[in-house]
Amino acid sequence: MHQEELVFVGICDLAGLVRGKAFPAVELEQRLAQGMGMTGSNIMISAFGSILSSPFGTVGDLVMKPDPSTGVLVPFDGAAAERFYIADLQALDGAPWSCCPRDFLRRGLAALEAETGLQLKGAFEQEFVHLGIEDRPGDAYSLSSFRRQGIFGESVVGALRAAGITPDSFLPEYAPRQFEVTVKPTFGMRIADEAVITREILRAVAERSGHRVTLAPVMAPDGVGSGTHIHFSLWNQDGRPVSRDPSAPYGISPRMAPFLAGVLHHLPALTAVTTPSVASYYRLQPNRWAPVWAFLGVQDRGAALRVAPIFPGAEDKADSQFNIEFRVGDASACPYMALGAIVHAGLDGIRQNMTLPAERSDFWQMSEAARAEAGIRTLPRSLDEALDLLEATTAAKDWFGETLLSAYLEFKRSEIHALDELEPSDICDRYAAIY
Repeated sequence: MHQEELVFVGICDLAGLVRGKAFPAVELEQRLAQGMGMTGSNIMISAFGSILSSPFGTVGDLVMKPDPSTGVLVPFDGAAAERFYIADLQALDGAPWSCCPRDFLRRGLAALEAETGLQLKGAFEQEFVHLGIEDRPGDAYSLSSFRRQGIFGESVVGALRAAGITPDSFLPEYAPRQFEVTVKPTFGMRIADEAVITREILRAVAERSGHRVTLAPVMAPDGVGSGTHIHFSLWNQDGRPVSRDPSAPYGISPRMAPFLAGVLHHLPALTAVTTPSVASYYRLQPNRWAPVWAFLGVQDRGAALRVAPIFPGAEDKADSQFNIEFRVGDASACPYMALGAIVHAGLDGIRQNMTLPAERSDFWQMSEAARAEAGIRTLPRSLDEALDLLEATTAAKDWFGETLLSAYLEFKRSEIHALDELEPSDICDRYAAIY
């Protein structure tokens, strides 16, 4: 039977899933120039595969315009190659569509550079569960767990490099059958592009080996979850890092401090975008190795924002290695929306000249009342609470624009409603099957 190579072009939508269309590879040049059609209501396809609610109806057409820099071509022996592009959503006249997730991030990055001369450098760390291997007691971080995944990790690393991404590490994690893959940092839009590509490479390698992985926030309501941690730092237009000052509180420079203060100030509302599923909030509970307070800590994995360490032997590159880890994220979030929310919040901190709280080493010895008195807020305990906080955030109306903010709130509230009658364990199963 004659076979003809196909190329997929898609968007990473509000559910954090890649959806789109394929075309014959011989038309690549034409499709890169012209794009492919889409309708506005497609952005409202829920994680569960149906349009639960949409403000756009059946009217109107959009263009998925592939970004040539996102092209992925990874061959697999005995199977179809993984070949796709990530697209921007545009109106028919070529203008960015108001609800394009990539444009949400692009606008934030452009404003950051225009107003401050700064660029964002970063990378996503992604945890996932490999459903094709046996769970054994006592396997957290173990060589035994690493051994049992066989050549999966090697295949993922090879596929990432073939896709144009520089791998950093692959490791067994804390939860049963859980692993983590990290990549080297890059700049701007490419940070989120590589997060999307990495997720799809994980799924592609698993699929072609007859297994499945899930990046769902948590497998069981009382279990340890899978987070998506975002590391970032600020660099000037000359390509020099500007985030570190060893003499300043937290080791954070005066240029980085108001950016982080903005993220910290808006963090409870940001969870509606960075941890945007109902199951996300089963993970954000005490004693789960996940943040529950909006605070900044130095080398503290219980903090929502963590100052990452400089390791011995890297002192001569300390300024370039210095970074902050945003720990309130998971893979139910669209990387463009999650990173965009961080950038917009950080820029608001710069605009408002916000300041970081005083550095303290006694956070875990403080009572909850003392934390509240010190202005340290708890993170939302549900997606519904997080969405209310986002809706009440005046600045967010400028970040999103009226159309996108309204659509996003409607999109996520319809997701909550779709799960109203389910038990928490069933909700976890639904998300695990999807992500």
